[in-house]
Amino acid sequence: MPLKIGDHAPDFDLPDQHGQTVRLGELLEKGPLVVYFYPAALTPGCTKESCHFRDLSSELADLGASCVGISADPVDKQKRFDTTHSLGFPLLSDPDHKVADSFGVKRSVGFLPNKRATFVIDRDGIVRDVIASEINMNVHADRSIEALRRL
Repeated sequence: MPLKIGDHAPDFDLPDQHGQTVRLGELLEKGPLVVYFYPAALTPGCTKESCHFRDLSSELADLGASCVGISADPVDKQKRFDTTHSLGFPLLSDPDHKVADSFGVKRSVGFLPNKRATFVIDRDGIVRDVIASEINMNVHADRSIEALRRL
């Protein structure tokens, strides 16, 4: 089961697209965080979703928040995804699916490694909203902004 509103987000550390280790706890020190899981970098749906987060990055910043994307893709593919679309935020590599599993979004069947899901997490590490839609790519960033406004 995915994490629910009110759950404490499990801590993690993963490499970003530059090979630097990113830790959840360090990100939360800076403010609320949107963590979105996507199935595969450089695919049409994941590109649309990620570019929408990019396009709303100034709104996120105005709310004191940031975002990170997580998929099972290797670091070099995450870097290519970032470079190709000028995303400008951390894309984390979770090839063994441990973080996806701890958030409850690892797929048990099918060829895609994890479900498309977004978690809005406050500075205390508490999940304040969960967005799960496999087909509406824009709802993830749009609802994240709405949830951050309520914090």
